[in-house]
Amino acid sequence: MSLFDGRFIQRLVVLTGAGVSAESGLPTFRDSDGLWEQHDPMELATPEAFARNPELVYRFYNSRRAQLAKVGPNAAHLALAHLQRAFPGEVFLVTQNVDDLHERAGSSQVCHMHGELLAMLCSACGRQSPTAEPFDGATTCPDCASPGSLRPDVVWFGEMPYHMDEIATRLADCDLFIAVGTSGLVYPAAGFVRTARAAGATTVEVNLEASDTAGLFHTQRRGPATEQVPALVEELLAGR
Repeated sequence: MSLFDGRFIQRLVVLTGAGVSAESGLPTFRDSDGLWEQHDPMELATPEAFARNPELVYRFYNSRRAQLAKVGPNAAHLALAHLQRAFPGEVFLVTQNVDDLHERAGSSQVCHMHGELLAMLCSACGRQSPTAEPFDGATTCPDCASPGSLRPDVVWFGEMPYHMDEIATRLADCDLFIAVGTSGLVYPAAGFVRTARAAGATTVEVNLEASDTAGLFHTQRRGPATEQVPALVEELLAGR
């Protein structure tokens, strides 16, 4: 039996946000000292900004890619990878983060709803290509060889997140929904707790402080993700 409401938990959905990777040394966007404090998001993370000043956008994301190479997964990433390996049911991991720290921690499945920093998208042929190297307008697509057609494969403001149909299906069928390190400000992810609750799932928020949607969760766990997530995973596995 699970320790959550005395219910048997078979299907989990875990949503992770910027607060998870922040403890690895990656700055968040919305904290007082986050990335948006130094940069206007409308100049860096919209299709219009890219069309207006592609060199600035390329430079910003190349810098973020280089920064990502200098950090590693933390205890929260490792605990969630362990949960995926050890839990006898289903653990569907969806992240708002564009880094690869879940994969480097050993997670076998990661749904990147906002795209991936280590990938580029060709606007000419639609191919998504992995890359750990800098690229810019002079880089040609490895598939169609179009020049100037590549952009960061990240979902910008005003664009539709990836994999929404699969995420909706998982949420509608889950027994437990856990959100870790999310602000509750960015939709559609901020609405996931409502979908999970409507499906009858138990909902848990793990965060340093209450998010904008904290009141919709059955349970809140306050504190660093590197402390709270391993403890929650241990509790879940012990409850089996």
